[in-house]
Amino acid sequence: MLLFGNTLFTDCSQHRIRTTDPLAPKAHFAVVESRGHRVAGSTQLVTSGRSVRLVLILQPYPTCIRGLQRDGSAETPWNREGGNVRNTLAVVAAVLLITSEALAQAPTPDTHRPASAKPEPGRPTSSTQAINVDAAPGTVVRWSVPGTKRCAMGKRAWDALKETCYYPIDLEQKPAVVRISRHGAGPAEYARLNVLPRTPVQENIVLGDIPQANPSPAQLQRNAREQVQVAKLWTKREGPARFTLPLAPSAKAFPEGHGFGSTWLFNSPPGTSELHSGADYAMAAGTPVAAVADGTVVIADDLFFAGNAVFIDHGGGLITMYFHLRELKVKAGQNVKQGQSIGVVGSTGRVTGPHLHQGIRWHGARLDPALLFGDPAKIPTVGP
Repeated sequence: MLLFGNTLFTDCSQHRIRTTDPLAPKAHFAVVESRGHRVAGSTQLVTSGRSVRLVLILQPYPTCIRGLQRDGSAETPWNREGGNVRNTLAVVAAVLLITSEALAQAPTPDTHRPASAKPEPGRPTSSTQAINVDAAPGTVVRWSVPGTKRCAMGKRAWDALKETCYYPIDLEQKPAVVRISRHGAGPAEYARLNVLPRTPVQENIVLGDIPQANPSPAQLQRNAREQVQVAKLWTKREGPARFTLPLAPSAKAFPEGHGFGSTWLFNSPPGTSELHSGADYAMAAGTPVAAVADGTVVIADDLFFAGNAVFIDHGGGLITMYFHLRELKVKAGQNVKQGQSIGVVGSTGRVTGPHLHQGIRWHGARLDPALLFGDPAKIPTVGP
């Protein structure tokens, strides 16, 4: 802790006090500036490289402070007004205490980076070197370390799933570097996901004579209202996970999915398109559809484009969707078990024939369902 471990110096013309932390490298320093105002209740911490700058508004200095020794005595007389001196000393002591704690928590940059490399803003101190992992939109990356309890990605954080962090990348995530971290036993660890550009794929879809091919203004308004209700699901509070990986298939005879991430180009209305955020599974009409894991039905309704649809919240930020069903066998608010029948395959909504549309959102990100139906050990991982 930095107290009065060394001498304070001041630039009399600017009323600036500077101190070097004896417990940190020489490049660490703190600056306290007085602007001739009363003490404010807030401070500002600014980091740059290995430097830390803490600004606090102080009372006006009666005279120029030439120096302050370890025992608090002045090298030269400051002022004969003892009250002002005591007030100033109290503020300086508080500033030094705040500064010492700020220095202890300040990020430490990666000194092994070449000088030409851009600094990584806010990189926390870690016992590991920075790890970079490439990932495509609509995929997921895992980080499995014994003792892992919490995971973070960008501004979101959640509980680990059986000591493993899963980081989903949304289908429409733009190329970027996203910081992730894992927390648990031992120091926190950090890594970076390099999100790659999405490979564009387009498919032409020819719709028959159905209302969704040429929706009326009233039908479009209906869809807009429905989408408002659906959108609320992506920001709702996440409960405890009620699932494990892999997820169970939605049907006994589960074919390979098709179309995830493609842009559908519809013949009607002309120029209409949609980014397909789920996978389509070709199944015969009437095939039973089952819940992929335990959960609570949050929507079970006839939606304009999705047809008869079921949305199930499985906790842990995971929501699964089942569209175009011929009939619904569950209601909103109902708890379901893995493998329980929730409906049967149909051709309701905007379709060209009977099939199951399976969608997955995990922590708000739209993912390829195939990744969670397969062996989790095959999901790309951080580290060895």
